[in-house]
Amino acid sequence: MSSWFKRKEKGIVTPTEQKKETPDGLWYKCPECKTVATMAEHKRLLSTCGNCGHHDRIDAGEYFDFLFDNHEYQELDADMRSADPLNFVDTKAYPQRVAATEKSTGLKDAVRSAHGQMNGLGLVVAAMDFKFIGGSMGSVVGEKIARAIDYARQNRLPFLMISRSGGARMMEAGFSLMQMAKTSAKLALLSEAGIPYISLLTDPTTGGVTASFAMLGDFNIAEPGALIGFAGPRVIKETIGKDLPKGFQSAEFVLEHGFLDFIVDRKELKHKLTDLLTMLKPIEVPAAESAALVR
Repeated sequence: MSSWFKRKEKGIVTPTEQKKETPDGLWYKCPECKTVATMAEHKRLLSTCGNCGHHDRIDAGEYFDFLFDNHEYQELDADMRSADPLNFVDTKAYPQRVAATEKSTGLKDAVRSAHGQMNGLGLVVAAMDFKFIGGSMGSVVGEKIARAIDYARQNRLPFLMISRSGGARMMEAGFSLMQMAKTSAKLALLSEAGIPYISLLTDPTTGGVTASFAMLGDFNIAEPGALIGFAGPRVIKETIGKDLPKGFQSAEFVLEHGFLDFIVDRKELKHKLTDLLTMLKPIEVPAAESAALVR
């Protein structure tokens, strides 16, 4: 055999800079069915799997972009930040944790709120971001949701809450728990004003969020496969000492047991919400007809 055909050194010695690899961010592999698709196709399907329908978590800004017409909306209370009422320290001081999370995520806290037009209908939306300390509910989250509800009430606009949270924020303890009562009271005022409130539960919706505003909608709806519950399955299993039913706390299980009105695919969400709000919109009766009805 010719010497030029023999490998003189074992192993591949191609310099790193000469290696040709597939660039990151071009392909998406579904964690459920393992189907591979291009990232462009995945984004076109609003981060859902075209094969099995698995819904990836998306940010508040992504919900705003596809719900509001022409990606146009005005954000509310965008610069509100958490304080440190308890001088809380775990592995690091709370202000340091918030600052580090702000830097890594580009977010100010775990919820964003905005108003705009959805298929020509005015709408106020508050959406939670799980990547900000697990979407936990602290004082800022409660205050921003309360203010968004106030804006909806003052301008007589429907309110949509998109929940995705691990529950209360332990670094704010009692201050966090107070947000359950505050947001619930604001929603009661919205109900008294006759303004629709739709609660969309996404994966995961747990803890104090589930126990307050997430389950108080005129319509409680969810994305497919979302984990919905108060305590997590592991905690419940350890507490009761029994195996849980298959699919326990999935959106489908919760729907079957009467806690949801319907499950909606993200790609159909804008259309479904438009139909729902159009149906709920009060019929404007001309003044002359109104007077005749009174007589």
